[in-house]
Amino acid sequence: MKSYFISLFNYDRFANTQIANLILETGISGKSLDIMSHLLVAQQTWLKRCTGQPAPTTPLWPQWPADEFINIIDENHEAIIAYLETLQPQDFDKKITYKNSIGQFENTLSDILAHLVNHGTHHRAQIGQHLKMAGAELPASDYILYIRNLNQAL
Repeated sequence: MKSYFISLFNYDRFANTQIANLILETGISGKSLDIMSHLLVAQQTWLKRCTGQPAPTTPLWPQWPADEFINIIDENHEAIIAYLETLQPQDFDKKITYKNSIGQFENTLSDILAHLVNHGTHHRAQIGQHLKMAGAELPASDYILYIRNLNQAL
């Protein structure tokens, strides 16, 4: 399971980088920046929850400039992969208790990790719609295309 999630988060980094670069190249701002900032701070928040650390004090919808996205994507990815590397098979079934603005909850680590990957995909699609409506041409970023290209490179 560890290698599966590492693969998913490697894809997540790839897809986030593609969208961040497109935002930078086009200079399109507004809602795209807001959503990308939210996607990235959510990664930090969930990682803190998984590791039992206090949640970041950053708002869930920060106003981060686009030129910071690549560094944040890389830092988030390194932190997530470093965390995943510490895990044992049984850790993925471990219950994580966390609190958010509406209450206290408990989910397995594997469900939280799956949520985090899906959360990124959801928000990248939203950003893609905003960018497309502003005239940008979207890159091919499907997971299966990423895997095909990765396997061809090996």
